[in-house]
Amino acid sequence: MTEPNRIWKAALLVIGDEILSGRTQDKNIAQVASWLGVQGIRLAEVRVVADDTAAIVEAVNTLRARNDYLFTTGGIGPTHDDITVDAVAEALGVAVVIHPEARAILERYYESRGGLNEARLRMARVPDGADLIRNKMSGAPGIQIGNVFLMAGVPSITAGMLDALTGTLEGGLPLLSESVGSWVAESEVADLLRETERAHEGVVIGSYPFFREGRVGANFVVRSVEPALLEAACEALVVGLRALGREAVAGGI
Repeated sequence: MTEPNRIWKAALLVIGDEILSGRTQDKNIAQVASWLGVQGIRLAEVRVVADDTAAIVEAVNTLRARNDYLFTTGGIGPTHDDITVDAVAEALGVAVVIHPEARAILERYYESRGGLNEARLRMARVPDGADLIRNKMSGAPGIQIGNVFLMAGVPSITAGMLDALTGTLEGGLPLLSESVGSWVAESEVADLLRETERAHEGVVIGSYPFFREGRVGANFVVRSVEPALLEAACEALVVGLRALGREAVAGGI
């Protein structure tokens, strides 16, 4: 039986030379992280690698082993440099095959778009034993094999694939958060933050400093899966800030 408070973790592997060169700005990290949070899964780490088979293989095997789930974005299109499927198959020690259902989906999609040519058929290639992730946007499906999920690099298509996966993954309780802001240098309240977090097991406090209106301040984000713990930790933080003579602004500044 799964422990009710178990923390489920996922990693995201962003694949593509265009990301590392700066030609394309990745927008998938934020949307994947937000979606995972609703599923009760934490995005624990993100790695960006080039279109290099050895680099992808190493990253896939490392990340899938130490996380409950691994998501990849990029490199599953129709061109020669889309090598994610081949690299993941190599990492898992399986062959690459044409998925019959994927082929049928692509044949229907391209029937009125010039037909299914060799390049488009590449998008039906999957690691042997894989299942498909539905894609209503462009026909070409994503891929699931074991705890690895291969998705498109285009954010709008990624969003559709995430939508198709909604509610299908086992996770824990959604992570809740509340913010408390104060016009104070975070170094002045470091002890308070540490002691508050230590006194409330199951709570994590993050500090996010800023400079505004000629003054320094910080927003403190309190996170927990338990509403009661979250409320108690926020209250303790507010009390602690006021004891130091500092204003505490609910919701952050």
